[in-house]
Amino acid sequence: MAKGQVNPHYLCRGAGNTQSLPRCQSIPGASIDDAVSALLLEVMTPLTLDVALAVQQELQARIDEADQLRHKQVERGLYEAALARRRFMQVDPDHRLVADELEAEWNGKLREARRTQEEYERHREADRLVLDDQAQERVLALARDFPRLWRDPKTPDRERKRMMRLLLEDVTLTKKDDITVGVRFKGGATRTLTLPRPRASWEEWKTPADVLQAIDRLLNDHTSNEIAGILNERGLVSGGGKRFDGDRVQRIARRYRLKGRRSRLRERGLLTLSEVARKLGVCRETVKLKRAAGQLGTACYRLDDMGQYMYEDPGAPKDEKSSILTARAQEV
Repeated sequence: MAKGQVNPHYLCRGAGNTQSLPRCQSIPGASIDDAVSALLLEVMTPLTLDVALAVQQELQARIDEADQLRHKQVERGLYEAALARRRFMQVDPDHRLVADELEAEWNGKLREARRTQEEYERHREADRLVLDDQAQERVLALARDFPRLWRDPKTPDRERKRMMRLLLEDVTLTKKDDITVGVRFKGGATRTLTLPRPRASWEEWKTPADVLQAIDRLLNDHTSNEIAGILNERGLVSGGGKRFDGDRVQRIARRYRLKGRRSRLRERGLLTLSEVARKLGVCRETVKLKRAAGQLGTACYRLDDMGQYMYEDPGAPKDEKSSILTARAQEV
């Protein structure tokens, strides 16, 4: 969790809810929330809702036609029940067999009329989808305000969740090689999104291969602070998305066991301060003063950012020194 920011994590425990079994799946939710938010912003536009309302009006016209047909069935059932009642009431009571048959027919017609009426009421309840003009205007106003409200940093996450609940029936996540996000809107419309599988936390912090290769190359000729400056100029960042400084470069070099700068300079045949002082027959401080004044007579290279140097062997033949410089130039 970053400072002031909550990163969601979606967890399905499967049978682990009731049994001591491993959880079913676990998915970091930041990318999923971003994708669903983008989908809502895409869907919640005045143009989209205009089309949706036009489609709804067409559906409502067809619903009204179906309602009229069902209402006629109800009227027909009531008429047949009333007709059966009249036949029963007109029969001679002495004709018991005929009376019983007509009474059974009447009861059957009553049951059928009741069933038809109940079915008609169920359909009417389900078909109450039409919006009046005032309601449609409220819907379009919501579409105009929705992107502004959604993107407003002052809008709390709990309010965004409430808006989602009004618009979405459910969201189903399936984790395989990719993440499949099945979005079902209120009313039954569906959309399917396919997202790359989120990286594990250790992958998020892993130093990119190109950065690691760059550090390995730069260690030949630069100190940690110098390397950090070069990487920052190139726009490179660490595994956690951080800018570089000398300490971070050193930590990465140690973690990935890169050859240290001292070892690299040693392989070129360079000497430490004490070694070059002995070669020249002077004290260490004299070497430092001569180096600072440019009077040492041999090349030196920065070892680190603490002011330490390593030196070419002052007693080495000139052709050997030139070979060191040539090798260094080729590496650069």
